[in-house]
Amino acid sequence: MNRIIKFIVLDILKNKIVLVYTIILSILSWSVFSLEDNSTKGLLTLLNVILLTVPLVSVVFSTIYIYNSSEFIELLLSQPIKRSKIWWSLFFGLSASLLLSFFIGTGIPVLFYAPSDVGLMMLLVGFFITTVFVAIAFLSSIITRDKAKGIGIAIMLWLFFALLFDGLILFILFQFADYPIEKMMVAVTAFNPIDLARILILLHLDVSAMMGYTGAIFKDFFGTSLGIVIAFFILLLWIIIPFWISLLKFKRKDL
Repeated sequence: MNRIIKFIVLDILKNKIVLVYTIILSILSWSVFSLEDNSTKGLLTLLNVILLTVPLVSVVFSTIYIYNSSEFIELLLSQPIKRSKIWWSLFFGLSASLLLSFFIGTGIPVLFYAPSDVGLMMLLVGFFITTVFVAIAFLSSIITRDKAKGIGIAIMLWLFFALLFDGLILFILFQFADYPIEKMMVAVTAFNPIDLARILILLHLDVSAMMGYTGAIFKDFFGTSLGIVIAFFILLLWIIIPFWISLLKFKRKDL
């Protein structure tokens, strides 16, 4: 299993897309902090990059890589290796490679300019978001054999979590503005890992006042130690559940 992971990591790190991804993240991160005198403003600007670019690259690249590795996977299946070990190796290899790219591109600048609790929280959230969307990519790729459909599903899931979900929440808030549904919104955020990550960082940046009354409710819950633990537990579930479903499907799939 370790040999497979090592091979996958080395193969991905040689990939030009991953190299470009790392360079772009690095340029954006260093530029943001260089242009801003206040590290907090730099983190806020970088937050938008992390919550949009990182999930998109993670889910699309991972999906494409899995489809392109179909012959390699079939070769491994012809060996006396358990299917679960192959799928876990792919997951660990992809996750480790993208996490390393994220750390080099964004982690080093953040640790250099903002080595505070907020900076560390942003890195931790970035690591979780990367792994979450790698897990979602595994689920997208195992649902269908058609590469175009699989990539389309991955992009639609990213689009839903990054943009459409917030639109639906705003529509619900406007429709039920006369009802006290703010507390319910805390539970609803569990269904979107990107929103959950955004709230965790914004609350640690003390800008929850910009979120209005709902922001105050989020601060009361996610601002506590228990709330932070629950939030990261939910993000962990976003990694475990999609990957576990994909693993079950991979075990039963006729390749």
